[in-house]
Amino acid sequence: MNIATSQHLFEKAQHFIPGGVNSPVRAFRAVGGSPVFIKSAKGPYVYDEDDNEYIELINSWGPMILGHANELIQKAVYDAIQHSFSFGAPTRREVEMAELIVSMVPSIEKVRMVNSGTEATMSAIRVARGFTGRDKIIKFEGCYHGHGDSFLIAAGSGAVTFGTPDSPGVTKGVANDTLTAPFNDLEAVQTLVNANKNAIAALILEPVVGNMGCVLPAEGFLQGLRTICDEEGIVLILDEVMTGFRLAKGGAQERFGITPDLTTLGKIIGGGMPVGAYGGRADIMNKVSPAGPVYQAGTLSGNPIAMAAGLTMLNYLNDHPEVYTQLEASGEKLSTGFKASMQKLGLNYTLNHIGSMYTLFFTDQPVTDFPSAKSSDLPLFGRYFHAMLDRGIYMGPSQFESMFLSTALEDKHLDKIITANEESLKEILDL
Repeated sequence: MNIATSQHLFEKAQHFIPGGVNSPVRAFRAVGGSPVFIKSAKGPYVYDEDDNEYIELINSWGPMILGHANELIQKAVYDAIQHSFSFGAPTRREVEMAELIVSMVPSIEKVRMVNSGTEATMSAIRVARGFTGRDKIIKFEGCYHGHGDSFLIAAGSGAVTFGTPDSPGVTKGVANDTLTAPFNDLEAVQTLVNANKNAIAALILEPVVGNMGCVLPAEGFLQGLRTICDEEGIVLILDEVMTGFRLAKGGAQERFGITPDLTTLGKIIGGGMPVGAYGGRADIMNKVSPAGPVYQAGTLSGNPIAMAAGLTMLNYLNDHPEVYTQLEASGEKLSTGFKASMQKLGLNYTLNHIGSMYTLFFTDQPVTDFPSAKSSDLPLFGRYFHAMLDRGIYMGPSQFESMFLSTALEDKHLDKIITANEESLKEILDL
Protein backbone atom coordinates (compact mmCIF):
# COMPACT_ATOMS: atom_id res chain seq x y z
CA MET A 1 0.00 0.00 0.00
CA ASN A 2 1.41 3.39 -1.01
CA ILE A 3 1.41 5.88 1.88
CA ALA A 4 4.13 8.20 0.56
CA THR A 5 2.11 11.37 1.16
CA SER A 6 1.33 10.35 4.73
CA GLN A 7 5.00 9.60 5.36
CA HIS A 8 5.99 13.01 4.02
CA LEU A 9 3.39 14.76 6.19
CA PHE A 10 4.54 12.88 9.27
CA GLU A 11 8.17 13.82 8.66
CA LYS A 12 7.13 17.46 8.26
CA ALA A 13 4.84 17.36 11.29
CA GLN A 14 7.66 16.24 13.58
CA HIS A 15 9.39 19.59 13.02
CA PHE A 16 6.44 21.54 14.35
CA ILE A 17 4.31 19.24 16.57
CA PRO A 18 5.67 17.19 19.50
CA GLY A 19 6.09 13.68 18.13
CA GLY A 20 4.35 14.78 14.95
CA VAL A 21 0.84 14.25 16.34
CA ASN A 22 -1.66 16.05 18.56
CA SER A 23 -2.56 12.95 20.57
CA PRO A 24 0.07 10.30 21.40
CA VAL A 25 -1.57 7.06 20.23
CA ARG A 26 -1.93 8.47 16.69
CA ALA A 27 1.83 8.26 16.19
CA PHE A 28 1.83 4.48 15.50
CA ARG A 29 4.78 4.17 17.90
CA ALA A 30 3.16 1.15 19.54
CA VAL A 31 2.84 -0.70 16.22
CA GLY A 32 5.73 0.76 14.21
CA GLY A 33 5.73 2.64 10.95
CA SER A 34 4.26 6.00 10.00
CA PRO A 35 0.65 6.98 10.69
CA VAL A 36 -1.71 7.40 7.80
CA PHE A 37 -3.08 10.93 7.46
CA ILE A 38 -6.82 10.95 6.89
CA LYS A 39 -8.32 13.26 4.26
CA SER A 40 -12.00 12.37 4.36
CA ALA A 41 -14.55 9.84 5.57
CA LYS A 42 -18.03 8.70 4.70
CA GLY A 43 -20.18 5.99 6.24
CA PRO A 44 -17.94 3.02 7.17
CA TYR A 45 -14.94 4.28 5.17
CA VAL A 46 -12.00 6.63 5.72
CA TYR A 47 -9.68 7.83 2.95
CA ASP A 48 -6.07 8.86 3.46
CA GLU A 49 -3.96 11.48 1.71
CA ASP A 50 -2.77 8.83 -0.77
CA ASP A 51 -6.40 7.99 -1.63
CA ASN A 52 -6.33 4.58 0.03
CA GLU A 53 -9.74 3.40 1.24
CA TYR A 54 -10.22 1.66 4.58
CA ILE A 55 -13.14 0.15 6.45
CA GLU A 56 -12.57 1.68 9.82
CA LEU A 57 -13.08 0.44 13.38
CA ILE A 58 -12.13 3.57 15.32
CA ASN A 59 -15.03 5.86 14.45
CA SER A 60 -13.13 8.83 15.91
CA TRP A 61 -12.67 6.72 19.08
CA GLY A 62 -16.41 6.24 19.47
CA PRO A 63 -18.47 9.30 18.46
CA MET A 64 -19.39 8.16 14.93
CA ILE A 65 -21.94 5.59 16.02
CA LEU A 66 -23.99 6.30 12.87
CA GLY A 67 -20.92 6.29 10.62
CA HIS A 68 -18.99 9.21 9.20
CA ALA A 69 -20.55 12.35 7.74
CA ASN A 70 -24.10 11.37 8.63
CA GLU A 71 -26.43 13.56 6.58
CA LEU A 72 -28.71 14.55 9.47
CA ILE A 73 -25.80 15.77 11.58
CA GLN A 74 -24.17 17.48 8.59
CA LYS A 75 -27.36 19.43 7.98
CA ALA A 76 -27.70 20.38 11.65
CA VAL A 77 -24.13 21.72 11.71
CA TYR A 78 -24.60 23.59 8.42
CA ASP A 79 -27.81 25.21 9.63
CA ALA A 80 -26.24 26.23 12.95
CA ILE A 81 -23.19 27.77 11.27
CA GLN A 82 -25.43 30.25 9.46
CA HIS A 83 -26.06 31.97 12.80
CA SER A 84 -22.35 32.35 13.78
CA PHE A 85 -19.94 29.98 15.49
CA SER A 86 -19.98 30.99 19.15
CA PHE A 87 -21.74 33.50 21.38
CA GLY A 88 -20.38 33.09 24.90
CA ALA A 89 -23.98 33.41 26.03
CA PRO A 90 -26.83 30.97 26.76
CA THR A 91 -28.66 29.38 23.83
CA ARG A 92 -31.90 27.41 23.42
CA ARG A 93 -30.07 24.24 22.32
CA GLU A 94 -28.14 24.03 25.61
CA VAL A 95 -31.43 23.78 27.47
CA GLU A 96 -32.83 21.25 25.00
CA MET A 97 -29.64 19.18 25.21
CA ALA A 98 -29.68 19.14 29.00
CA GLU A 99 -33.37 18.19 29.06
CA LEU A 100 -32.77 15.36 26.59
CA ILE A 101 -29.78 13.96 28.50
CA VAL A 102 -31.77 14.01 31.75
CA SER A 103 -34.65 12.17 30.05
CA MET A 104 -32.36 9.49 28.59
CA VAL A 105 -30.13 8.84 31.63
CA PRO A 106 -32.29 8.46 34.80
CA SER A 107 -29.38 8.95 37.23
CA ILE A 108 -28.72 12.44 35.83
CA GLU A 109 -30.94 15.13 37.35
CA LYS A 110 -28.82 18.10 36.31
CA VAL A 111 -25.98 18.34 33.79
CA ARG A 112 -23.22 20.82 32.89
CA MET A 113 -21.77 20.96 29.37
CA VAL A 114 -17.99 21.23 28.87
CA ASN A 115 -15.65 20.79 25.90
CA SER A 116 -14.03 17.37 26.36
CA GLY A 117 -14.12 14.16 28.32
CA THR A 118 -11.05 15.28 30.26
CA GLU A 119 -12.82 18.47 31.35
CA ALA A 120 -15.83 16.40 32.39
CA THR A 121 -13.86 14.00 34.60
CA MET A 122 -11.70 16.76 36.14
CA SER A 123 -14.83 18.74 36.96
CA ALA A 124 -16.69 15.74 38.39
CA ILE A 125 -13.81 15.02 40.77
CA ARG A 126 -13.69 18.66 41.90
CA VAL A 127 -17.43 18.70 42.55
CA ALA A 128 -17.24 15.43 44.49
CA ARG A 129 -14.48 16.88 46.65
CA GLY A 130 -16.45 20.08 47.20
CA PHE A 131 -19.58 18.12 48.05
CA THR A 132 -17.93 15.74 50.53
CA GLY A 133 -15.22 18.00 51.93
CA ARG A 134 -12.72 15.16 51.35
CA ASP A 135 -9.55 15.04 49.23
CA LYS A 136 -8.75 11.50 48.14
CA ILE A 137 -10.14 9.58 45.18
CA ILE A 138 -10.03 5.94 44.11
CA LYS A 139 -9.41 5.02 40.48
CA PHE A 140 -8.61 1.70 38.84
CA GLU A 141 -5.41 0.51 37.21
CA GLY A 142 -5.75 0.73 33.44
CA CYS A 143 -8.78 3.04 33.45
CA TYR A 144 -8.10 6.26 31.57
CA HIS A 145 -10.11 9.34 32.43
CA GLY A 146 -8.31 11.91 30.32
CA HIS A 147 -5.04 13.68 30.98
CA GLY A 148 -5.93 15.45 34.22
CA ASP A 149 -3.18 15.12 36.82
CA SER A 150 -5.31 13.04 39.20
CA PHE A 151 -5.87 10.40 36.54
CA LEU A 152 -2.34 9.78 35.28
CA ILE A 153 -1.62 7.30 38.04
CA ALA A 154 -1.64 3.75 36.65
CA ALA A 155 -3.51 5.07 33.61
CA GLY A 156 -4.47 3.23 30.46
CA SER A 157 -4.55 3.91 26.72
CA GLY A 158 -1.66 6.03 25.43
CA ALA A 159 -0.02 6.08 28.87
CA VAL A 160 0.21 2.28 28.78
CA THR A 161 1.36 2.21 25.18
CA PHE A 162 4.36 4.40 25.95
CA GLY A 163 5.24 2.74 29.25
CA THR A 164 4.67 5.89 31.35
CA PRO A 165 1.54 5.24 33.39
CA ASP A 166 2.83 7.72 35.99
CA SER A 167 3.49 10.83 33.91
CA PRO A 168 6.26 13.31 34.73
CA GLY A 169 4.71 16.61 35.72
CA VAL A 170 2.22 15.02 38.11
CA THR A 171 3.08 16.22 41.60
CA LYS A 172 3.60 13.99 44.61
CA GLY A 173 0.71 15.76 46.32
CA VAL A 174 -1.68 14.79 43.55
CA ALA A 175 -0.35 11.24 43.52
CA ASN A 176 -0.84 10.98 47.29
CA ASP A 177 -4.50 11.87 46.90
CA THR A 178 -5.05 9.27 44.18
CA LEU A 179 -5.55 5.70 45.39
CA THR A 180 -5.47 2.91 42.81
CA ALA A 181 -7.10 -0.50 42.89
CA PRO A 182 -7.08 -3.42 40.45
CA PHE A 183 -10.15 -3.49 38.21
CA ASN A 184 -12.69 -6.17 39.17
CA ASP A 185 -11.24 -6.50 42.70
CA LEU A 186 -13.82 -5.51 45.32
CA GLU A 187 -11.66 -6.74 48.19
CA ALA A 188 -8.86 -4.35 47.20
CA VAL A 189 -11.32 -1.47 47.11
CA GLN A 190 -12.63 -2.31 50.55
CA THR A 191 -9.07 -2.46 51.88
CA LEU A 192 -8.35 1.03 50.51
CA VAL A 193 -11.56 2.38 52.02
CA ASN A 194 -10.81 0.83 55.42
CA ALA A 195 -7.33 2.38 55.41
CA ASN A 196 -8.65 5.83 54.47
CA LYS A 197 -11.78 6.22 56.57
CA ASN A 198 -13.69 9.47 55.95
CA ALA A 199 -10.99 10.67 53.55
CA ILE A 200 -12.25 9.43 50.16
CA ALA A 201 -14.40 11.85 48.17
CA ALA A 202 -15.03 9.82 45.04
CA LEU A 203 -14.53 6.53 43.27
CA ILE A 204 -14.31 6.82 39.49
CA LEU A 205 -14.20 4.09 36.86
CA GLU A 206 -15.12 3.17 33.33
CA PRO A 207 -18.00 0.69 33.80
CA VAL A 208 -16.71 -1.09 30.71
CA VAL A 209 -13.06 -0.24 30.27
CA GLY A 210 -12.03 0.93 26.82
CA ASN A 211 -8.51 2.12 27.51
CA MET A 212 -6.67 -1.08 28.37
CA GLY A 213 -8.62 -2.68 25.59
CA CYS A 214 -12.26 -3.64 26.09
CA VAL A 215 -12.55 -5.14 29.59
CA LEU A 216 -15.91 -6.01 31.11
CA PRO A 217 -16.91 -5.76 34.78
CA ALA A 218 -17.19 -9.07 36.59
CA GLU A 219 -20.65 -10.08 37.74
CA GLY A 220 -21.55 -8.11 40.86
CA PHE A 221 -18.51 -5.81 40.67
CA LEU A 222 -20.37 -2.59 39.86
CA GLN A 223 -23.12 -3.39 42.36
CA GLY A 224 -20.46 -4.08 45.00
CA LEU A 225 -18.88 -0.68 44.38
CA ARG A 226 -22.29 0.96 44.75
CA THR A 227 -22.70 -0.71 48.15
CA ILE A 228 -19.25 0.35 49.35
CA CYS A 229 -19.81 3.94 48.26
CA ASP A 230 -23.21 4.04 49.98
CA GLU A 231 -21.77 2.72 53.23
CA GLU A 232 -18.85 5.17 53.24
CA GLY A 233 -20.47 8.31 51.81
CA ILE A 234 -18.28 8.17 48.70
CA VAL A 235 -19.46 9.73 45.44
CA LEU A 236 -19.61 7.02 42.75
CA ILE A 237 -18.64 8.43 39.34
CA LEU A 238 -19.15 6.38 36.19
CA ASP A 239 -16.99 7.62 33.34
CA GLU A 240 -19.26 6.96 30.38
CA VAL A 241 -17.36 9.13 27.92
CA MET A 242 -16.96 6.01 25.75
CA THR A 243 -19.92 3.89 26.78
CA GLY A 244 -22.55 6.62 27.16
CA PHE A 245 -25.28 6.21 24.51
CA ARG A 246 -23.21 3.42 22.90
CA LEU A 247 -23.96 0.30 24.92
CA ALA A 248 -27.58 1.34 25.43
CA LYS A 249 -29.67 4.48 25.22
CA GLY A 250 -28.94 5.04 28.90
CA GLY A 251 -25.34 3.88 28.64
CA ALA A 252 -23.56 1.10 30.52
CA GLN A 253 -25.39 2.06 33.71
CA GLU A 254 -28.66 1.07 32.05
CA ARG A 255 -27.17 -2.13 30.68
CA PHE A 256 -25.76 -3.23 34.05
CA GLY A 257 -28.48 -1.80 36.27
CA ILE A 258 -26.21 0.48 38.29
CA THR A 259 -27.06 4.01 39.50
CA PRO A 260 -24.05 6.33 39.93
CA ASP A 261 -24.05 9.63 41.78
CA LEU A 262 -22.28 11.41 38.91
CA THR A 263 -21.74 10.49 35.26
CA THR A 264 -19.25 11.89 32.78
CA LEU A 265 -20.11 11.96 29.08
CA GLY A 266 -18.46 12.86 25.79
CA LYS A 267 -17.85 11.58 22.27
CA ILE A 268 -21.34 10.53 21.05
CA ILE A 269 -23.07 13.52 22.70
CA GLY A 270 -21.16 15.80 20.33
CA GLY A 271 -21.86 13.87 17.15
CA GLY A 272 -18.15 14.22 16.35
CA MET A 273 -17.73 17.79 17.60
CA PRO A 274 -15.61 18.53 20.73
CA VAL A 275 -18.04 18.09 23.65
CA GLY A 276 -18.10 16.72 27.17
CA ALA A 277 -20.58 16.81 30.04
CA TYR A 278 -20.93 15.80 33.65
CA GLY A 279 -24.13 15.38 35.59
CA GLY A 280 -25.91 13.51 38.31
CA ARG A 281 -27.78 14.00 41.56
CA ALA A 282 -29.25 17.47 41.90
CA ASP A 283 -27.90 17.97 45.44
CA ILE A 284 -24.35 17.36 44.17
CA MET A 285 -24.71 19.35 40.95
CA ASN A 286 -26.18 22.29 42.87
CA LYS A 287 -22.70 22.76 44.37
CA VAL A 288 -21.48 23.91 40.93
CA SER A 289 -21.08 27.66 40.37
CA PRO A 290 -23.12 29.85 40.04
CA ALA A 291 -25.61 27.71 42.01
CA GLY A 292 -22.92 26.78 44.54
CA PRO A 293 -19.29 27.38 45.55
CA VAL A 294 -17.46 24.86 43.32
CA TYR A 295 -16.06 26.85 40.41
CA GLN A 296 -15.98 25.49 36.86
CA ALA A 297 -16.33 27.49 33.65
CA GLY A 298 -15.58 27.35 29.92
CA THR A 299 -15.67 29.96 27.17
CA LEU A 300 -16.84 27.48 24.54
CA SER A 301 -18.95 25.24 26.79
CA GLY A 302 -22.31 24.62 25.15
CA ASN A 303 -20.93 25.79 21.81
CA PRO A 304 -23.89 26.22 19.44
CA ILE A 305 -22.33 24.17 16.63
CA ALA A 306 -21.51 21.30 18.97
CA MET A 307 -24.96 21.49 20.55
CA ALA A 308 -26.61 21.29 17.13
CA ALA A 309 -24.61 18.17 16.24
CA GLY A 310 -25.07 16.51 19.61
CA LEU A 311 -28.76 17.28 19.92
CA THR A 312 -29.41 15.80 16.47
CA MET A 313 -27.41 12.68 17.36
CA LEU A 314 -29.14 12.09 20.70
CA ASN A 315 -32.61 12.75 19.30
CA TYR A 316 -31.95 10.17 16.59
CA LEU A 317 -30.73 7.56 19.08
CA ASN A 318 -33.66 8.30 21.39
CA ASP A 319 -36.17 7.90 18.57
CA HIS A 320 -34.56 4.86 16.91
CA PRO A 321 -33.98 2.04 19.41
CA GLU A 322 -33.32 -0.25 16.44
CA VAL A 323 -29.84 1.32 16.30
CA TYR A 324 -28.88 -0.73 19.34
CA THR A 325 -30.44 -3.89 17.95
CA GLN A 326 -28.34 -3.48 14.80
CA LEU A 327 -25.15 -2.75 16.75
CA GLU A 328 -25.70 -5.81 18.95
CA ALA A 329 -26.15 -7.97 15.85
CA SER A 330 -23.04 -6.54 14.19
CA GLY A 331 -20.95 -7.07 17.30
CA GLU A 332 -22.20 -10.63 17.66
CA LYS A 333 -21.49 -11.43 14.01
CA LEU A 334 -17.95 -10.07 14.26
CA SER A 335 -17.29 -11.90 17.51
CA THR A 336 -18.64 -15.18 16.16
CA GLY A 337 -16.57 -14.83 12.98
CA PHE A 338 -13.35 -14.04 14.85
CA LYS A 339 -13.82 -16.97 17.22
CA ALA A 340 -14.56 -19.34 14.34
CA SER A 341 -11.36 -18.26 12.60
CA MET A 342 -9.28 -18.77 15.74
CA GLN A 343 -10.76 -22.23 16.24
CA LYS A 344 -10.05 -23.08 12.61
CA LEU A 345 -6.43 -21.92 12.98
CA GLY A 346 -5.93 -23.59 16.36
CA LEU A 347 -5.48 -20.29 18.22
CA ASN A 348 -6.63 -19.38 21.70
CA TYR A 349 -6.38 -15.60 21.87
CA THR A 350 -8.83 -13.68 24.02
CA LEU A 351 -11.68 -11.74 22.44
CA ASN A 352 -13.52 -9.37 24.76
CA HIS A 353 -16.77 -8.08 23.32
CA ILE A 354 -19.89 -6.25 24.43
CA GLY A 355 -22.35 -4.67 22.02
CA SER A 356 -20.45 -2.51 19.56
CA MET A 357 -17.11 -2.61 21.44
CA TYR A 358 -14.43 -5.29 21.18
CA THR A 359 -10.72 -6.02 21.54
CA LEU A 360 -8.75 -9.03 20.32
CA PHE A 361 -5.99 -9.56 22.90
CA PHE A 362 -2.91 -11.50 21.84
CA THR A 363 -2.84 -13.57 25.01
CA ASP A 364 -4.35 -16.95 25.86
CA GLN A 365 -5.45 -15.93 29.35
CA PRO A 366 -8.74 -14.18 30.19
CA VAL A 367 -8.37 -10.39 30.27
CA THR A 368 -10.17 -9.01 33.31
CA ASP A 369 -7.79 -6.33 34.58
CA PHE A 370 -4.62 -4.36 33.85
CA PRO A 371 -2.03 -7.11 34.49
CA SER A 372 -3.87 -9.64 32.31
CA ALA A 373 -4.23 -7.05 29.51
CA LYS A 374 -0.47 -6.42 29.71
CA SER A 375 0.21 -10.12 29.21
CA SER A 376 -0.60 -9.60 25.51
CA ASP A 377 2.11 -10.06 22.89
CA LEU A 378 2.59 -6.44 21.80
CA PRO A 379 5.01 -7.04 18.89
CA LEU A 380 2.58 -9.63 17.52
CA PHE A 381 -0.27 -7.12 17.77
CA GLY A 382 1.87 -4.63 15.83
CA ARG A 383 2.30 -7.13 12.99
CA TYR A 384 -1.43 -7.90 13.08
CA PHE A 385 -2.30 -4.21 12.92
CA HIS A 386 -0.24 -3.70 9.77
CA ALA A 387 -1.54 -6.88 8.18
CA MET A 388 -5.08 -5.61 8.71
CA LEU A 389 -4.16 -2.15 7.44
CA ASP A 390 -2.70 -3.68 4.26
CA ARG A 391 -6.08 -5.37 3.75
CA GLY A 392 -7.95 -2.09 4.06
CA ILE A 393 -9.05 -2.36 7.71
CA TYR A 394 -8.19 0.68 9.83
CA MET A 395 -7.96 -0.15 13.55
CA GLY A 396 -6.74 1.63 16.64
CA PRO A 397 -2.91 1.45 16.60
CA SER A 398 -2.60 -0.01 20.11
CA GLN A 399 -3.37 -3.31 21.79
CA PHE A 400 -4.79 -1.26 24.66
CA GLU A 401 -7.77 0.24 22.84
CA SER A 402 -11.30 -0.89 22.20
CA MET A 403 -12.56 -0.95 18.64
CA PHE A 404 -15.94 0.64 17.91
CA LEU A 405 -18.60 -0.40 15.41
CA SER A 406 -21.14 1.85 13.69
CA THR A 407 -24.51 1.34 12.03
CA ALA A 408 -22.82 2.15 8.70
CA LEU A 409 -21.22 -1.31 8.74
CA GLU A 410 -23.29 -3.67 6.60
CA ASP A 411 -22.92 -7.45 6.36
CA LYS A 412 -20.54 -7.09 3.41
CA HIS A 413 -18.23 -4.88 5.50
CA LEU A 414 -18.34 -7.25 8.47
CA ASP A 415 -17.59 -10.20 6.18
CA LYS A 416 -14.56 -8.35 4.82
CA ILE A 417 -13.31 -7.61 8.34
CA ILE A 418 -13.73 -11.25 9.38
CA THR A 419 -11.89 -12.46 6.28
CA ALA A 420 -9.11 -9.91 6.76
CA ASN A 421 -8.73 -10.98 10.39
CA GLU A 422 -8.28 -14.65 9.44
CA GLU A 423 -5.86 -13.83 6.63
CA SER A 424 -3.87 -11.50 8.89
CA LEU A 425 -3.58 -14.11 11.64
CA LYS A 426 -2.36 -16.68 9.13
CA GLU A 427 0.20 -14.21 7.75
CA ILE A 428 1.70 -13.06 11.04
CA LEU A 429 1.87 -16.59 12.45
CA ASP A 430 3.02 -18.17 9.17
CA LEU A 431 0.18 -20.68 9.28
